[in-house]
Amino acid sequence: MAVLASHVDAKGAEARANAAGMKALVDDLRARTAALTERGAAGDERSVARHRERGKMPVRERIDRLLDPGAPFLELSPLAATGMYDGEAPGAGIVTGIGVVSGVECVIVANDATVKGGTYYPMTVKKHLRAQEIALANRMPCIY
Repeated sequence: MAVLASHVDAKGAEARANAAGMKALVDDLRARTAALTERGAAGDERSVARHRERGKMPVRERIDRLLDPGAPFLELSPLAATGMYDGEAPGAGIVTGIGVVSGVECVIVANDATVKGGTYYPMTVKKHLRAQEIALANRMPCIY
């Protein structure tokens, strides 16, 4: 196979500016996803506390218990509905992703009842359907 040569000066000012700009974007993405993960893509802390008082686990804890021990979980569309619905539907109110359950890669769709009591918004439906499309296209089981 032929080697492709690059004419980009990786140490030049333009490359450094591009790298700095990309780093800022990646840092912003990580901060946004960390904020969702910390609160479980959930509603406010009061909703999470009420959920726990009722003996229920937050959505990400349920997913962690479902997955094989030590298995990774690739979350899909964690920023869905960001900036929509007056900020009341973080993650579109559901967590979707790919994980390993009983040794089988599966698509997982988990409703977050701490977000407006589990209300489905239009973006929630889109996110849910997208997870199902991924499962179908990759011939993977889908767990709800």
